[in-house]
Amino acid sequence: MTDPLIETWQINDRINRYMLEAIPPEALTGVQLTGKGWNVGQQFAHIHNVRLLWLQSAAPELMSGLAKVEKEASGDKAGLMRALTASGEAITALLEKAISAGGKVKGFKPHATAFVGYLCSHEGYHRAEVGIILTQSGHPLDKKVAFGIWEWGVR
Repeated sequence: MTDPLIETWQINDRINRYMLEAIPPEALTGVQLTGKGWNVGQQFAHIHNVRLLWLQSAAPELMSGLAKVEKEASGDKAGLMRALTASGEAITALLEKAISAGGKVKGFKPHATAFVGYLCSHEGYHRAEVGIILTQSGHPLDKKVAFGIWEWGVR
């Protein structure tokens, strides 16, 4: 049986990819909230890149094969999907390591459960920004997807 903490992380990770999958490729780069803000693809790239920052700090040995998604590459939907999948799996490995070490994530206090809460909060914030950007630009998420991101029991 999967540890509930790891399962929670994995659901959050799948929801990111579920949302990304539903976004038309042209909406990844063509719209943003303000002239200075990130576009949709850059939001997902940021999620991935923040994961890498934590991995580099807490478990650099898990960075093998992972690379930052640069701003110029943030419009590549397949590339974003691969990056999020790989960094999601690496965070899973970090959590497994933390649980086996008594629940501590190196460089994060107080414990692994709070770390998952932190990551889910951060990523949820950026999913909300994506939803707002898409809606305000005339590319709203399909209602099934917009409601589907809240169906944690089936994702």
